[in-house]
Amino acid sequence: MRSRAIVAAAVLSSALVSGGWLVERGGRSLPRDAKAQAQLFDEVLQHLRNDYVDTLPDSLLYRRAVAGVVDELHDPHSVFLDPKRLTRLDESTNGHYAGVGLRMDARDSGVTVIGTLPGSPAERAGLLTGDRIVEIDGRTTHGLTQEEAIRALRGSPGSAVHLVVERPGIPARVPFTLTRAEIAVNPVQTALLVRDRVGYVDLTVFSTNAAADLAHAIDSLRAVGAQSLVLDLRGDPGGLLDQGVGVADLFLDAGQKIVTTRGRTPDENHTYADGAPQRFAAMPLVVLTDSGTASASEIVAGALQDHDRALVVGTATYGKGSAQRVFRLDNGAVKLTTALWYTPSGRSINRPRPSEAAEEGDGAPRPDSTPRPKFRTDAGRTVLGGGGIVPDVEVAMLATTPADRALQTALGTKVAQFRDAMVDYALALKTSRAVASPDFAVTPAMRDELYRRLGARGIVVPRSVYDSATPLVNRALGAQIARYVFGPRAQTARSLREDATLARALSLLDGVQTPQALLGRATAR
Repeated sequence: MRSRAIVAAAVLSSALVSGGWLVERGGRSLPRDAKAQAQLFDEVLQHLRNDYVDTLPDSLLYRRAVAGVVDELHDPHSVFLDPKRLTRLDESTNGHYAGVGLRMDARDSGVTVIGTLPGSPAERAGLLTGDRIVEIDGRTTHGLTQEEAIRALRGSPGSAVHLVVERPGIPARVPFTLTRAEIAVNPVQTALLVRDRVGYVDLTVFSTNAAADLAHAIDSLRAVGAQSLVLDLRGDPGGLLDQGVGVADLFLDAGQKIVTTRGRTPDENHTYADGAPQRFAAMPLVVLTDSGTASASEIVAGALQDHDRALVVGTATYGKGSAQRVFRLDNGAVKLTTALWYTPSGRSINRPRPSEAAEEGDGAPRPDSTPRPKFRTDAGRTVLGGGGIVPDVEVAMLATTPADRALQTALGTKVAQFRDAMVDYALALKTSRAVASPDFAVTPAMRDELYRRLGARGIVVPRSVYDSATPLVNRALGAQIARYVFGPRAQTARSLREDATLARALSLLDGVQTPQALLGRATAR
């Protein structure tokens, strides 16, 4: 009965609260239409109290109504945050949480350690990539979701969590007791030389200290010989506006505009400009983007493109060009869109919303044949507006081939078991030490063994379909072996070697000495 009650409350909120049911507050009278809607809400609420088959507490109705008000804005970035969601938001923006510092993969068969964060309780305790956690505080991990496993491992700083681990090559289970601590997640997960004198930095989120951590990473690469840089913003969802401004500030000259916000109220209208001389003026710079590049990532890509400081390579970005403010309440918070962002040339980053017809129909955006408006960079280059950042050099995403789709169809609902089979095989290779170098090639014998293991799990795939998808199998199996035998860094290096977008960036940087020469090369091509 309770599930029906919640559904009823949700329907009530979405159907009624958009009319505006807040009655007179602080002596301010509502317009006549708003009063009528408020009266309608009160009448429906009274019938729910008196006549609905389930008893519905007013607290539930009001909470659902508040969520419904925000939901009816049809703005995916404006939401009501209950205390739990607010806590998760705080953790994602400040980059801190209390836990043990594990990177893991949760599946039906348990929780497998992918890696540990430097200096974390998990690293100090000696947990290793490939360890399978089978118990957390006496509870089996079999069937836990990723979110459930994370929740079980997190807790208050100083509290203990007891793990039982199965380790490849060791027959007995190994117990661990870890003391939870404050964990700081570095927004820079990868910083390495990908080619002689070319540095690569993957910025994963614009959390607190993102600009400082990025500057430190670039300094470390310059110390080992990097003279040009690839900044990877693919899949970066953004984060804090001030960190987006701070990252752009590293590469622009004092006084150059970074982003402008325009909102409903005067205090939301603001222009952010560079405040200091750039740190890395002589380094040619390529910024990688894709459809997952969003928010503060787009601010950076747009500012560097408009000022001709970087070449943007990849695919068009997400188009999340709006600023939100979090208004904290007694029991949660409301996050509301309060302004839109514009690049220095005047481009709106925000992608246009689907038409009303699309929203009232099947919900899918209609194809937009409207040409993108054109803007000019400082040097007179043409860049495109219309939402998101369009790269200077477009590199298509790796296409799914008919053979890939045939394998995915044959696997059906057993894709997770397919990945489990690869992980188990990778762990067996780690135990046997059969793979000696992270530069290994996936051999026919490895594919044969994986196919045998699939059959042993009851996963039936026609051999012809499996063999036709050899490139996909090689990539997937190679990634799992690199991860579990040699660690996450080896997997990252392997994936970068197979990265077509990065390869294009490196070809553009090859032999280039100055940022101006890089832009000239792209224009010539």
